[in-house]
Amino acid sequence: MLMRFKDSPEPPAPGIVPPGSDNKIMHLCMRVGDANVMASDGHCSGQTSFEGFSLSLTAADEADAKRKFAALAEGGQVRMPLAKTFWSPCFGMVADRFGVGWMVTVAT
Repeated sequence: MLMRFKDSPEPPAPGIVPPGSDNKIMHLCMRVGDANVMASDGHCSGQTSFEGFSLSLTAADEADAKRKFAALAEGGQVRMPLAKTFWSPCFGMVADRFGVGWMVTVAT
């Protein structure tokens, strides 16, 4: 589901949405595996920066982790290659092509 500010059935309250936001996303819901991820870019301006957080993605098994990790790493940067850890048989960290940090893990 995707709704842009211009598609809202009601106008925004004055001062809440910056001018020029018509094509920005008010509400977005997308499926990642069995999870719903919701997002909005309504209050973004200037240079985008994804710092100080990472999203976590649980894979079904090592093969699934490798597939997901490779897809996220395409055009991005591997921060920690997939490897066995004390909490997971397969864990790695990567920043995708947009700079968003991801932790891919296989549950024990």
